[in-house]
Amino acid sequence: MDPVLREIERSYSRNLTRFVRLAHAIVGSRESAEEVVHDAFAGAIRDRADFRGSGPVDAWLWRIVVNAARRSLRDRARDYELEVDAVEAPPAPELEAVSPLVASLPERQRLVVFLRYYADLDYRAIADVLGVTVGTVSASLAAAHAHLRTALEATAHG
Repeated sequence: MDPVLREIERSYSRNLTRFVRLAHAIVGSRESAEEVVHDAFAGAIRDRADFRGSGPVDAWLWRIVVNAARRSLRDRARDYELEVDAVEAPPAPELEAVSPLVASLPERQRLVVFLRYYADLDYRAIADVLGVTVGTVSASLAAAHAHLRTALEATAHG
């Protein structure tokens, strides 16, 4: 069997729940997230010859899922006027106050938060997925934390 195909299958088996969780965080709907992940993996299998081997297959797959979710969100935004209230919040009640704040982060910070806390990737894996340095991941996450902390404090006092 093709070694890249074998790695794609392993990653799918090992990480499906995490891929869906990440896509859900980006697109806002569990059903759409599952569709995005399945489409992303179908595309990865079809285009596996495009994998250059310059990094881990997992990082390549995370990047494909992130890009597919972002594309899906853009496509839906073109078709519908999205409102923050219309996007499903993650199911955990303690995250309800944080969800709109995370959604308001700049794109890189939001993606780093999603990849770290929804997909549970480490800094090196996030850097590989986004094609940035580990330092950029660290700085983006620190900036996101600072923004969220300030916004939560303002909400609590206001």
